Amino acid sequence: MIRVLFICHGNICRSPMAEFVFRDLVQKRGLDDGFEIESRATFADELGSQPHEGTRKKLAELGIDCSGKRAELFNKQDAARFDYLIGMDAANLSRIRQIGKESAQGKTYKLMEFTARVRDIADPWYTHDFDTTYYDVYEGCQGLLEYIIHHNLKKE
Repeated sequence: MIRVLFICHGNICRSPMAEFVFRDLVQKRGLDDGFEIESRATFADELGSQPHEGTRKKLAELGIDCSGKRAELFNKQDAARFDYLIGMDAANLSRIRQIGKESAQGKTYKLMEFTARVRDIADPWYTHDFDTTYYDVYEGCQGLLEYIIHHNLKKE
């Protein structure tokens, strides 16, 4: 079982979008049974909130259902349990490492590290551009899945 955790500031925009896009990609490849995929927040601002309306609309356009998702807070136990801790920007990575301590070492990445365009994914809470966020998330999730298939699944 490969455990992937997507993490952003509030767990209402980017990380739930990545969680559900990645689940969709994994499902389409027939790899569902080999993955545990979730998302969390680095700050408690939105705990218990459903994904942002912009995230829900974008996912719905793609036929991806995120109903039932509520924002949850990242903790040290998550850092120990998950194999991949995927942040959306440099601030997320810093906070993941601060919370996760030694458990986060060697498994914390920025999502766009798995693409040819390594950079932060802009927060649509501020930009209001959920389309661009989706394109970045999709590209990053595709790259991450290929990385995992190449580095983890081929060993089995």
